[in-house]
Amino acid sequence: MVGKVAVLGTLDTKGQEYKYIKDLVESAGVKTIVIDAGVKGAPYFVPDISNEEVSRAGGRELQDIIEQNDRGLAVDVMMRGAAAIVSKLHAQGELAGIISLGGTAGTTIGTYAMQALPVGIPKLMVSTVASGDTRPYVGVKDITMMYSVVDISGINSLSCKILANAAFAIAGMAKGELPPVENDKPLIAATMFGVTTPCVTIVREYLEGKGFEVLVFHATGAGGKGMESLIESGFIKGVLDITTTEWADELVGGVLSAGPERLEAAGKAGIPQVVSVGALDMVNFGPPNTIPEHLNGRKFYQHNPTVTLMRTTIAENEKLGEIIASKLNKTEGPTAIFLPLKGVSLIDTEGQAFYGPEEDAALFDALRKHVSKERVELIEMDTDINNRAFALAMADKLIAMMGLR
Repeated sequence: MVGKVAVLGTLDTKGQEYKYIKDLVESAGVKTIVIDAGVKGAPYFVPDISNEEVSRAGGRELQDIIEQNDRGLAVDVMMRGAAAIVSKLHAQGELAGIISLGGTAGTTIGTYAMQALPVGIPKLMVSTVASGDTRPYVGVKDITMMYSVVDISGINSLSCKILANAAFAIAGMAKGELPPVENDKPLIAATMFGVTTPCVTIVREYLEGKGFEVLVFHATGAGGKGMESLIESGFIKGVLDITTTEWADELVGGVLSAGPERLEAAGKAGIPQVVSVGALDMVNFGPPNTIPEHLNGRKFYQHNPTVTLMRTTIAENEKLGEIIASKLNKTEGPTAIFLPLKGVSLIDTEGQAFYGPEEDAALFDALRKHVSKERVELIEMDTDINNRAFALAMADKLIAMMGLR
């Protein structure tokens, strides 16, 4: 049985458009549940979930928001309330998809709610800003953005076609049945950077030969966030977090940070994880003219015309060791961290640009000092991270942790 499509938005300012969407989705044979996130006035038609309920779910009474007359506050409360409500609907098994439409405020509310839903639930946002930078709206979720072309202001000869396409698209996604998947291999997530590619390639090929499917995430900020999101959604059965470089950018201010929650999802989910220190020798910036002035005098390496790498210092490596240990110490599942004592990247080996035994030693010593021996197994090998023996040891450890040796 097909669940319902949530039709989420401001029924006071764009009620006519939402009624059009609702009617078309239902004409396609899919039931809807209309959620009103409007604040300014009475809804164009009666929703299934009122704006009072949405506001309350967001932590404030609607009348309080109206009296404050603060647009930013209203958007914040309604987007949080909408996210809470659609999450509850999904948990109850009622949700087959979600559609929303709007300008910047409507897109913010709609996509915030969509980001609260797991990967795989159909999500469609018709937006006036869909032709620009959609990263803040999409995040790491499978949100489909449709450009409205014209402003969403009434039903006209052009908007009716665009909104109809959107309505039929979400109805089709909701009704679609996933064909049987022959590949039931356990999913493994791995993180990779250019300077850890040999290691991850060895791991991937080895695990695929053992009957696993390996998803490789490029550790560029969005990659780490994407992996953690899939872990939270329950898709991943084991993690090889070989390349934790995003923490160097988060600590020092590089451009590829994955945020302060990086390295938490696997531990919270209690799934087996093998972690290493790949590319913690570097912080990422753009072209040389984009590097902050306060970093003048540091050791840099021009990776390509648009990417400049900066060597992490002894003090930064000490801190990175503390941070990674603190994240892993909270784990609820089998966890091991592997230390490659002869280099953490292709350019951190003897004779290469970022070779830094003192910096690496600071990182390793901090991990030895701060990792909980009761919760985390610490394994050291006298190789660099891209050595075949090191890669295979990590893969075998994960297989053992998963009980599949």
